[in-house]
Amino acid sequence: MKKEETIRSPHHEELRKDLIQRTKGDILKCFGCGTCTASCPVMRIDNKYNPRKIVRMMLLGVDVLDEDFIWLCSTCYTCYERCPQDVKLTEVMDALKNMAVERGYIHGSLKKQIELLGEHGRLYAVGEFDNKKRMRGGLPEIHMDNKNIQCIFKISKLNKLLGKDEQ
Repeated sequence: MKKEETIRSPHHEELRKDLIQRTKGDILKCFGCGTCTASCPVMRIDNKYNPRKIVRMMLLGVDVLDEDFIWLCSTCYTCYERCPQDVKLTEVMDALKNMAVERGYIHGSLKKQIELLGEHGRLYAVGEFDNKKRMRGGLPEIHMDNKNIQCIFKISKLNKLLGKDEQ
């Protein structure tokens, strides 16, 4: 993040107001006590994910939408349950992710999962081994047909998000 990006501009003020609107003002109740961060299991593994800091940054107008750390929330709801101000931080993080996607930012691992879903209709291809195992268990074979998935991708504009031309 560049130093000059921390100065509030009309763009940053717009992002701040958008987040406040999406959270119905909930984020404004935060007084920065750090209970969310202290109880966050992700923070214990990766200190780049600091919920209190992310909220402060957004309230100050810092654009965090292209940062990888907004995608680290595991939606465990621990922060949600422990917040003394009843800030629904999990929903705040979901709002940030939605804002990022709407502006064309998407985490690489999520993008790969969406691509695999489009190719196979699931996150992995069903192979001969899988189908033999299914047949031994009395289940029918799975045949890959991603036409319906491609239809969903087109309607939901996922292809555009992935940077692929609409077909």
